[in-house]
Amino acid sequence: MAQGEKVQHYVESLDGWLELLFLPPDSPELNPDECAWNDLKNNTIGRKQIRDPELLKSEVVRFCRYLQKTPQRVMGYFNTTTTKYAAAT
Repeated sequence: MAQGEKVQHYVESLDGWLELLFLPPDSPELNPDECAWNDLKNNTIGRKQIRDPELLKSEVVRFCRYLQKTPQRVMGYFNTTTTKYAAAT
């Protein structure tokens, strides 16, 4: 079974609890994940000199832990004019 078929079967097994939304190619502005990565780049690693992969990893992990403690910030990624479609209703 192809990976896509496995995903489709799983989604169908959830009886409407999950909906897949397919984004057009080359449309990062529609993807809430991109908001998180931009936040990381603009407010964390973009402001520091990252000299080795371990430092990069530790900064990314630190930022992700910060996001875990600030759900309102994460909700903001789903509240832009182009990402509101992805917010839970």
